[in-house]
Amino acid sequence: MTPAPPPRVSRRRPGPLRGRSVPAAAARATLAVLSSVAVLAACAGPPRDGTAGPGSYQLSAGTPKPAGDIDSFTWAVYAEPPTLDHTVAFDYPQNTILANVCESLMRWTPGLTLEPGLAEKASNPDPTTWVYDLRRGVRFHDGRTMSADDVVFSLGRQMDPENAAAWAQNFENVSSVRKTGPLQVTVKLKKPDSQFPQYMATAAGVVASKAGVIAAGKDYGTSGGLACTGPFSLGAWQKGQSLELDRFDGYWGTRAKAGKVVFRFLTDPTARTNALLSGEADGGYLIPTESYARLRTSGVGTLYFGESLSTVNVNVTDMKGPLGDVRVRRALSLALDRSGFVKAGLGGAGTVTNSLTTKAVWAGASPQVREAAFAGLPPTERDIEKARALVQEAGATGKTLTVATSSIGQDVSLLATAVQAAGSRIGLNITLKSVAPNAFTALFTDPEAREGIDMFPLTYYDSITDPLDLLTNFRTGAYLNFAGYSDKAYDDLVDRATATYDRDSRLRIETELQKRAAEQLPWIPVAEWPTALFLNKRITGAPTTIAYMYYPWAADVGAAP
Repeated sequence: MTPAPPPRVSRRRPGPLRGRSVPAAAARATLAVLSSVAVLAACAGPPRDGTAGPGSYQLSAGTPKPAGDIDSFTWAVYAEPPTLDHTVAFDYPQNTILANVCESLMRWTPGLTLEPGLAEKASNPDPTTWVYDLRRGVRFHDGRTMSADDVVFSLGRQMDPENAAAWAQNFENVSSVRKTGPLQVTVKLKKPDSQFPQYMATAAGVVASKAGVIAAGKDYGTSGGLACTGPFSLGAWQKGQSLELDRFDGYWGTRAKAGKVVFRFLTDPTARTNALLSGEADGGYLIPTESYARLRTSGVGTLYFGESLSTVNVNVTDMKGPLGDVRVRRALSLALDRSGFVKAGLGGAGTVTNSLTTKAVWAGASPQVREAAFAGLPPTERDIEKARALVQEAGATGKTLTVATSSIGQDVSLLATAVQAAGSRIGLNITLKSVAPNAFTALFTDPEAREGIDMFPLTYYDSITDPLDLLTNFRTGAYLNFAGYSDKAYDDLVDRATATYDRDSRLRIETELQKRAAEQLPWIPVAEWPTALFLNKRITGAPTTIAYMYYPWAADVGAAP
């Protein structure tokens, strides 16, 4: 793949070499007995309009409402999806498109809360049982009507080892999925799991027509329709160029405002920016950071920023060498010029952080818990002298470390350079290993690709509004725990959080996980990075948050006032 936005990692486990975001294992928290979805939906969302940085940018809760319908609009995406099969949809291009075609049992709203989706009700009669009552009369794009059989089949595809589903580990705690009525499905868990119902709002919970998927066979996701239920159906797909979505007039929900959406595959960042400026594309997410200033001052549209639940980090991949000593990891953290990186690498649109989790993901916690989650974390300010002393104490002065870098994006290349500069000031010899963009993605999926590499830049986004989504990555054996970090006390806390249904009680446990992660630094946190969205003057209505990955955002886009 040609230079594209850098790999942003969510927690679902990926198959081999599938793109920028690498899904890892599913979280396992548990819930107190919840009677319905309404309890889960009470979670607070992201911050509303307000300053998110030192005068550099502002988070917007949304974009202006459309004045009316529009015939069509064109959207720029940085890569062509290899497939639109929802079971392997973990990357930005797939989900940006699929969210408008295929729907899940639950829905992640633009406010990053949960609400009913294809299931009009979800109930939790006991800690290991989830019952989903389905909407009546929902039609698939192939003309069939949704039933419990379709749900059992769709979730079964995620669990089938033969499918190598990207979301399979979200189902590891599932013992059975059964039809318990014409429009009712019951999921039995091996043990309480507070994360499972939240993941039913992602591509893990998508429902497609059983007959439609079977009829498509091995071609499902690469040609023909997708037999889903969303406000748009899959239209013409010109491989290597563009893909169209057509409004589905049989949609059960609110009718889409646009008759057609055209996605253009523009792999080169400059070409993508020029398309937005010229009107060749009306809008797009994942705007190249180097284009922020140009787009802001262009006069042809508006650059928005929204909550992305994303942090930029340095992933420690090898703890057998100097980085096995926590003092060296702490030294690098103390020496990093986070502010300089945010200004240069993120185009000024970001905030330095000492936390591996974003502040917004704690929005559902009580004020006391939110305060405890961030109290006492290491400083973000540089302290070169203290960092140099830690390196000397560890006996690591003069030791060599290797950081992977790539032209895939400024947040990768400039963060790698910042790590190298930090090391040089505290007595470490840090070399950069340049990796091609497609090979950089392999760092997340192929252990051999990580040989000889001690660290690499990693941007991680949460797929649910729960800190455990990220914090579970440091559990022994977790997919993204590349360095093999292991702490039994940490693992026990993950299990406890997973087994706690009550939200505030679970978040209290997660504050302990947050503090342990901050002390041990299996990853080094650098910055929070918002979602970037550009809309020209023709259109408006798109959400600004990362909910667009699983929410039918294109249905909200219409003509600008």
